Amino acid sequence: MTHDHDLELRPTARQTEAALNPPPGRTGGDLVVETLQGLGATTVFGLPGQHALGMFDALRRSSLSYIGLRVENNAGFAADAYGRITGEVAPLLLSTGPGALMSLAALQEAAAASAPVLAIGSQVPSAGLGGGRHGYLHELRDQQASFRGIVKSVHTARTASQIPSAIADAWRSALTAPHGPVWVEIPQDVLLAETLLPVVTALDATPDDVLPRPELTALAAHLLAGAERPAIIAGGGVVRADASGKLLALAERLNAPVVTTFGGKGAFPWEHPLSLQSWLEDRHTTDFLEDADVLLVVGSGLGELSSNYHTFAPRGRVIQIEADAGKLESNHAGIGIHADARLALSALLETVPERSDESAPERVGTLLAQVRERIEAQDRTLEQRVLAAVREALPDASPSFWDMTILAYWAWSAFDARRPNTMHSAQGAGGLGYGFPAALGAAAADPSRPVLAVSGDGGAMYSIAELATARQYSLPVTWLIVDDGGYGILREYMTDTFGEATGTELARPDFVALAESFGVPAVRTAPETLADDLAKALAEPGPSVVVLPALLRMFAPTHL
Repeated sequence: MTHDHDLELRPTARQTEAALNPPPGRTGGDLVVETLQGLGATTVFGLPGQHALGMFDALRRSSLSYIGLRVENNAGFAADAYGRITGEVAPLLLSTGPGALMSLAALQEAAAASAPVLAIGSQVPSAGLGGGRHGYLHELRDQQASFRGIVKSVHTARTASQIPSAIADAWRSALTAPHGPVWVEIPQDVLLAETLLPVVTALDATPDDVLPRPELTALAAHLLAGAERPAIIAGGGVVRADASGKLLALAERLNAPVVTTFGGKGAFPWEHPLSLQSWLEDRHTTDFLEDADVLLVVGSGLGELSSNYHTFAPRGRVIQIEADAGKLESNHAGIGIHADARLALSALLETVPERSDESAPERVGTLLAQVRERIEAQDRTLEQRVLAAVREALPDASPSFWDMTILAYWAWSAFDARRPNTMHSAQGAGGLGYGFPAALGAAAADPSRPVLAVSGDGGAMYSIAELATARQYSLPVTWLIVDDGGYGILREYMTDTFGEATGTELARPDFVALAESFGVPAVRTAPETLADDLAKALAEPGPSVVVLPALLRMFAPTHL
């Protein structure tokens, strides 16, 4: 008997001819780029190094676009953003040892934010693997061990014939919910050796669906339909799964108020009558969520920030939809549904009936008024004016990338992202230096629209070298640097805790002159002119820098 898949596996005459007559001069590096092309990649990020040169040489024989950054960590942040914006795998090519290790902070952020980054690193020649005795440059005794606790999966290709399968397996892992970074490593000699293997064509690396169990969605639908005060917490998993439309439909059917976590910004319309916005560091919001008799948590593990620093103690039934099985009920007991957010919300929409509740918008309005009252009592007019200016200047469809800086902490709670998947920050792992290189990755994904990066002066120095990258590739990124002469949030933390700050004050360059030395236009602005200066910079092609000297302060969060 002949099965359908038997027919599919038979090569065509053209495929057979091509397989029997591969072009000469190909290497293991060619197999890497051919595999990436066969899987659908169009853009790769990275930084070359001695052991990885076989991959980089093969790039010139491929159709892949290459974006080379100046520091591996920044290349990882750029790949992270490309993966978030496109929902596609972002290849990241790295060298051995120091080059590989420099990417770890970026891969930690990709893991925390579920960004599908495919890191492919070189290794010392095969003879030196696992020994640490041969004295090769960049040699590590166990390079994989440095990545194993961060990435979703680790893959090795020890021969040329293993390269396509190793990369395809890693690709599938990166795209299976929850998305995340993966690591592939290939020895230098394997990358450099000539190969007579056929050219790699299309590969199948379709990710596995993470389907909800029907008995659990049936129970969840029953509880939500019968709830008196349902509420929803929408996390980053809603954005990653492209499930914002499903969330809106379910919230409206249930008349359930929705709060978005800092990672879930834009998952629910900010001005919707059911929108609790993102004021999670506020006791009024915490009380509101605790009072829900059924709380649906979608795509969030309810970690430190999403739980108001672990002060949140729900009194009702908790239903948690989460693609990362390790996060299910990790902080609060409930009904844990291991599933992709989009698939689980679709299942609920097929079952949950309409639920009328005329009081829900009124309760939402009361809560937001309480939050506004609290913030206005703290005399933070400057901070609110600066954030409003950024919102005024930024086109609705333009993505923004925020470093770990005071203005970003304000934005987590107070910024209207307006569209799903347009506001991103490093709040998953919390490393400095994310904003600008991430914005470069987003601009590489879609250069037709301007991208905004926001940093403090301390964080800006982590990625200042990437001004050269921005100029080299003419990427349309406007970089807003809020210059307060130090690590502003750490200055606040230390002053509040110890009475004075240590190690937080920084000498820094003239950012305007420095940007211009890279050939990047720059302007120094003020709070009164920020909206106009930022809008003008965003409207110009290519990169630009806007420097705002300002001492911003945080609003006081309330935990108790």
